[in-house]
Amino acid sequence: MSDATSRDVIAIYADESCLGNGREGDNPGGAGALVEYQTAAGVMVRRDIWLSEPGTTNNRMALRSVSETLAAIGARGARFRVVFTTDSRYIVDGMTQWVFGWARNGWKRKTGAIENLELWRGAIRAVDGHAVSWRWVKGHNGHAQNEYANHLATTAAAEQSNSGGLVESEFDSWLALARAKGARHANPSPFPDAASFTASPALPRT
Repeated sequence: MSDATSRDVIAIYADESCLGNGREGDNPGGAGALVEYQTAAGVMVRRDIWLSEPGTTNNRMALRSVSETLAAIGARGARFRVVFTTDSRYIVDGMTQWVFGWARNGWKRKTGAIENLELWRGAIRAVDGHAVSWRWVKGHNGHAQNEYANHLATTAAAEQSNSGGLVESEFDSWLALARAKGARHANPSPFPDAASFTASPALPRT
């Protein structure tokens, strides 16, 4: 992220996968994200990040898509305005609604313990200092960047691989190949307009 400037806008498209989610035993999973930003000259730059776990759930991997990606873009102390797009209602509803009630109740729920509490806390800590707008998109609906994030997540789950941080993206070649094979993915969503950026409410402290 050396050519991105603190408080610039960054777009993140994240997805998660768990092969056999909900079945007994260890189910391998992965998370992936496409990171987009523009240089001062207006050049689009894309980076990928992905990770995996040998025994996990969709919800765990969704939370790790948040914590790992935001930690990666802020690794050198930089903080950004982030448009975080995912097809996970668990993340969007959690980050815009649930966490505030949990915080008021001492990080407890009336119905019992909060699922994946430590991962929620890790995701919230990773957000600290960034201004984030949480956005939901329908999954498996031809949204190019979301479909690519799904590709990263499912591949990571199947191969149990990790990118080790942000790496050069293969989005363009992937999209061209997918379309050559008949996929009807829409054109990539345009980069967010900085002038109209509105952050979601700041998250509570953990």
